[in-house]
Amino acid sequence: MWQFFHKLGSPKWFYGIAGRWMPWLLWSGLVLALVGIVWGLAFAPKDYLQGNSYRIIFIHVPTAFLAQSVYIMMASAAIVTLVWRMKLADVFVKSVAPVGAVLTFLALFTGAVWGKPTWGTWWIWDARLTSMLILLFLYFGVIALGAAISDEKSSARAVAVLVLVGAVNIPIIKYSVEWWNTLHQPATFKLTEKPSMPVEMWLPLLLVVLGLYLLFGWLAFVRMQTEILYRERKTHWVKTLIRPEGAA
Repeated sequence: MWQFFHKLGSPKWFYGIAGRWMPWLLWSGLVLALVGIVWGLAFAPKDYLQGNSYRIIFIHVPTAFLAQSVYIMMASAAIVTLVWRMKLADVFVKSVAPVGAVLTFLALFTGAVWGKPTWGTWWIWDARLTSMLILLFLYFGVIALGAAISDEKSSARAVAVLVLVGAVNIPIIKYSVEWWNTLHQPATFKLTEKPSMPVEMWLPLLLVVLGLYLLFGWLAFVRMQTEILYRERKTHWVKTLIRPEGAA
């Protein structure tokens, strides 16, 4: 375990291992996500209260779930940055922050589309919606702060601190429906309880969630490889990778 952790400190090693994993993540993620979405949108039964309008859940829930998970991953990487000063941890944070922002925006947008027929309005200052909006602003803040500081080490520390401060918003998002009187429904998936939906509904939703996680892994590796090539552009291994020895 510690040997693997030590290897993560090598951008060259990570670049190679990421390249081997990327095709598997991409194709397995695409298959799971497409099967789940087609199943959910075309073949899952109607909801007895919401009819077909509930089907946006197959996009809304996975994006909202992953948007929060990405920030938790970033917070974990921020701790590694501050404690062990590992470059790859900072590479991860700055590579996935835009992905997290897009996922959060999609969750807010699809939630608004779902909220119109359900609540009769596109937006309310509900505790869950407001805390998700704050999450979007946190992602924007991480992106802006990382771009504003030119020194790599100072930028890594500042971004890590901001990410950790913003992590307090994650439990607020999760427990907002329990702590306050909100219109938003409780969590769709709970590890400690049986799903309230029939299997024909929650199984395709689970497939989309799993597929989206795999696709996130692929996209994170793609963006991290790009960031590594930029940061290590002056090293011999990157120069050799771009232009092999003996090439004209």
